[in-house]
Amino acid sequence: MPAYWIAHVTVTDAEAYRRYAELATAAIAAHGGRFLARSGRYVQLEGRDRARNVLAEFPDLKAAETCYRSPAYQAALAHARDAAERDLVIVEGLAP
Repeated sequence: MPAYWIAHVTVTDAEAYRRYAELATAAIAAHGGRFLARSGRYVQLEGRDRARNVLAEFPDLKAAETCYRSPAYQAALAHARDAAERDLVIVEGLAP
């Protein structure tokens, strides 16, 4: 079953976050991930409003978690830690 990264982000340092995004994109693709939504228009209905909302699809939960824990993604994440407030969750999709 596919799995999804769902991220809600408030960027506080645009340049550092740009470096994160470049490196993270490559790490995500290397683990079979692809972006379904990335900072498009949105409507906030409940909870904390974060201007950047990202949805990435992976082949399965294991691939999504392996990507997050990979050295390549962790290197990317080092640029985001002080450049954004983030919430990230991995959610397993439904069986077809």
